Amino acid sequence: MIKYRLGIAGVGFLALAFIVGASLISPDKAAKEDLDLSEDLRVSKVLTILGDTGKDNLPDTREFGVSANRGETLIKEGFSTRPGGGKTKIQSKHFVCTSCHNLEKEDPDLTKSDPEARLKYTAENGLPFLQGTTLYGVVNRETFYNDDYYLKYGELVDAARNDIRGAIQLCAVECAQGRKLHDWELESILAYLWTIDLKLSDLDFSAEELDAIYLAIDSEDKQDEAIDLIKSKYLLGSPAHFGSAAESKGLVPNLIGHPENGKMVYENSCLHCHQDRRFSYLQLDDEKLTFKHLSKKAEGYGPHSIFQVSRYGVYSRSGRRSYMPQYPLEKMSDQQLADLKAYIDMRAE
Repeated sequence: MIKYRLGIAGVGFLALAFIVGASLISPDKAAKEDLDLSEDLRVSKVLTILGDTGKDNLPDTREFGVSANRGETLIKEGFSTRPGGGKTKIQSKHFVCTSCHNLEKEDPDLTKSDPEARLKYTAENGLPFLQGTTLYGVVNRETFYNDDYYLKYGELVDAARNDIRGAIQLCAVECAQGRKLHDWELESILAYLWTIDLKLSDLDFSAEELDAIYLAIDSEDKQDEAIDLIKSKYLLGSPAHFGSAAESKGLVPNLIGHPENGKMVYENSCLHCHQDRRFSYLQLDDEKLTFKHLSKKAEGYGPHSIFQVSRYGVYSRSGRRSYMPQYPLEKMSDQQLADLKAYIDMRAE
């Protein structure tokens, strides 16, 4: 197995994300090591070795109480233990991060946002099919709340578009309809997110491309090219364009609906939030009466129309701050709405 010698600056990146209330290893104190081509290397590590400065999104471990374990609990359960003891106040009474975001890879090809491929991939891997982009690899992205999210949140996006901390806070306060995160909570979430960053094995490299990347480590004139190659293998920001209920309803009759795909949408998306009113006031189940109701309401513009809620969501009401986020076209295609309607109509018969 061929090995390439790394300089001191590259080695210090080893402990980057595995932070549980501890400081990062200082690059100038790290020893040289061999970089094995068979290792499950972290994309951020290789980029740093190649000279890419990247974003300032490493957790600030100077904040007392920063812990990847606390960050994981905040993401999954909405609360955590306080650094001084006891439990925190719940971040949101309505949602947790995993209401809308997976924590695992959800796309077979990270270079594009393909809802059809994602539906199949998530179903095969036992994951829900959600409105939000997976948090797996989010620290490797460079932009957030892209494209049409400005139409929804306006100037609030300004602090989030190019800053992962701003994006997390926007999600906590506006998307989750909860409280603002304390500094140690925010940094703890970042620490956890660095444990689920992208690895080279997540990306589609040929053997020749990997050889070129490793050879570029000791060749400064090849490093920019290697950086560009690595970043071409995954999206630096998730595209998000909103459709309209009227346009979708106009297109769906011209599409052939596939009930087997609609079943996956219903079970892995609709029931994720609506079964037993998990994150919703609307109860959905597997009963024929439920499908009859959805089939009847589909052609309208009310909050129980699959077209209306998919394209516009359901806004919070007085006394009820929780709501349903809409699906960007990149997360739910018109074909998938046709598939969902075909399944609902079939089950309603």
